[in-house]
Amino acid sequence: MDEFSDDFRAGLHDLMRWRRDVRHFSTDPVDAALLKQCLDTFSLAPSVGLSEPWRILRVRSSQSKAAAIRNFMETNAKALDGYTGDQAKLYASLKLSGMNDAPEHLAVYCDDSTDKGAGLGAASMPEMRRYSVVGAVTLMWLTARALGLGVGWVSVLDPKRLNADLEIPDGWTLVAYLCVGWPAKNTLTPELETKGWEVRAPALHIESR
Repeated sequence: MDEFSDDFRAGLHDLMRWRRDVRHFSTDPVDAALLKQCLDTFSLAPSVGLSEPWRILRVRSSQSKAAAIRNFMETNAKALDGYTGDQAKLYASLKLSGMNDAPEHLAVYCDDSTDKGAGLGAASMPEMRRYSVVGAVTLMWLTARALGLGVGWVSVLDPKRLNADLEIPDGWTLVAYLCVGWPAKNTLTPELETKGWEVRAPALHIESR
C-alpha cells in the first residue's frame, strides 16, 4: 500500500471541510471535459456486489430544467406550510436551491432492477444499492470541489413528478438532484448554520454494545 504524506492527509481533511452544499452559483458554463472528469469518479466508487447501480441523467433542455425548477418551487411552498411563526419566517429566508443559476443539473438515480452483481448483498439489504449511489456521489462531489467547482444537493422535490417529467424508466429511484457550477462565494460554514436553522454537533457520539 502506498504511504500518504502528512501534507496529503492535511489536504484531504481540508478538502472535506471545504465540501459545502453550494446554492449560490455563477452562471458561467462548466467545460464538458471538466464535468466528465468529475463524473468519471463514479467508476472508482464501491458498490454492493459490484452492481454499479448509478444512472446519471444530465438535465440540459430548457423544458426539463424549467419543469424541475417548478417542481422545487411548488414543493418548497408546501414545505413552508408545515412551519409556523418564527420558524416559518426563517424557512422562507433560506436559499434551498441554486437551480436558477447553476449551469449544470444532474439527476442521479439508482437502478433497483439491475441484474449486475447478481443480487449479492442486495438480496438481504436492497437499500445497499442506493447507499452505493450515495457513496459515488460523495466521491464526485469531492472531485468537483478539488477542481474549484461547487455542488448543491436539492432535496426539496417531488420525485414522482420529476420522474414523470424526465420520463424515467420503471425501476429507477431518485437519489440526488445535483446542481453543479462555479460557486459565487466560498465559505466553510453551511448557510443553515449561519442563518440559525441548526447547529453542527460538537463531537460524534459513539456507543459501544
